[in-house]
Amino acid sequence: MEIATICAYQVFCTWRYGIAYIGFFGMFLMYAMRLNLSLGIVCMVKRSTNRESSNLTLTNQTTPSYLNLNVTPTDGIVEDQCLASIRSDSDIEGTFEWPRSLQGTMLSAYFYGYIVTQIPGGWLAKRFGAKMILFLGLTVSAAGTFLTPLAARTSMYFVIAIRVVVGIGSGVMFPCCHQLWAHWAPVFERTKLVSLSYSGTIFGNIVTYFLSGYLCVYGFDGGWPSIFYISGIAEVVWLAIWLGLVYNSPSEHPCISEDEKDYIIDNIGDSVAKTSQRVPWLKFATSMPLIAIIVAHVCNNYVQYTLMTCLPTYMKDVLKFDMKQNGLFSSLPYVTMLICAIIFGQLADCLRDRGIRTVIVRKVYQFLAFVLPAIFLIAASFVDCERRMVAVGLLITAVACSSLNRSGYVVNHLDIAPRYGGILFGITNTFATIPGMTAPIAVGQLTSNGTREEWQVVFYICAGVAIFGAIFYSIFADGKEQSWARDQRSEQEISMMEK
Repeated sequence: MEIATICAYQVFCTWRYGIAYIGFFGMFLMYAMRLNLSLGIVCMVKRSTNRESSNLTLTNQTTPSYLNLNVTPTDGIVEDQCLASIRSDSDIEGTFEWPRSLQGTMLSAYFYGYIVTQIPGGWLAKRFGAKMILFLGLTVSAAGTFLTPLAARTSMYFVIAIRVVVGIGSGVMFPCCHQLWAHWAPVFERTKLVSLSYSGTIFGNIVTYFLSGYLCVYGFDGGWPSIFYISGIAEVVWLAIWLGLVYNSPSEHPCISEDEKDYIIDNIGDSVAKTSQRVPWLKFATSMPLIAIIVAHVCNNYVQYTLMTCLPTYMKDVLKFDMKQNGLFSSLPYVTMLICAIIFGQLADCLRDRGIRTVIVRKVYQFLAFVLPAIFLIAASFVDCERRMVAVGLLITAVACSSLNRSGYVVNHLDIAPRYGGILFGITNTFATIPGMTAPIAVGQLTSNGTREEWQVVFYICAGVAIFGAIFYSIFADGKEQSWARDQRSEQEISMMEK
């Protein structure tokens, strides 16, 4: 009972957990701004422009990718249950005639900006503190989100430019948070605190997918614009909370108890507080544990960005869900992912606390985070719309299993170099942003007709990328602080602790 009371106190009455909860909602809103276009575009674009060509016709053998639902089927063709289900959404008609070839570019535009501020964001957070750098970045993203409806009604190229700006502002989020946790997360609480705060990204998927489907139908200002206005307003409220309650380190926080401040500082040591040391860029480039994180991050993001940006399209193309169903079933995989991420994060630190080597925990978690989703994605690719709930179940399981990565490579940056946590995440996320730029375009090229067979190729590629990442990370990852990440004093401290 006493242990339970202590745990409950830490979770609900300490500032480090308070910052984790604030970070959770910040990640949620950042992902809402990232994803709002992915589902919004489904109801923004006219169906007739989503057909690959005007000569696509309905046959008994094939069902086109994007159907003009106002067309009456030709004689002798019987509508099956799948086609009938999507016709329930026929009263929703988009506004814009944007070519499908450029829709992938619009979905990718965010990442062209996002990649720019990864490394600078980490360096600035280390140099000037994470608090204000993150505040300024997300202020830019919120402004861009507010302007998106105006941009859409002006020009699709204006939308692309605005999405680049939103990406530029959002790019500082992860590097700043990693730098913040380098100062706030005790060694054996890293996984649970980082997993809790970063699970907000999953919550962002859930709420954005679920709510956007209904806002498309029932929202104000024509439906889809309300998606962007609501996420922008929520972001402004969160920024005010962040500015008032979050500080760069325990020593700067005016309200933290002396006991908690001393506990965090004594546990972490003062090495991360030194900002004058030169950044060992060459050591970064030759560190195999860091390269293993980069590879894992890239492979993970290829799979995740494929699902995040294209899952609503798959739900409509292959599984034939209507708009409201689309939002609901696109969000369900991330509900289980959120629960699993928090639970498995707690378990990972329990294993480390019981003497299991950190590198073993990281490798096992990451291996499972790659291999299990690969298996379930391949299985889902064989399921057609007549058994679409089976496909939803397989996708839910695949995405839930991928949540193990938060206890794998995601927190591994802080294991190998807590001093440079923000910079390292900026480096790895720079490389890992490339799939966000390429995956939607690749999916658009591979699924020109939206058939199950075309989407099967998409899932095969995701599975192959995941398997490669699992093998590489299992061979080269490490869980110990690297020698290039320590200074003279921290080396002596670690040596004394080991004795």
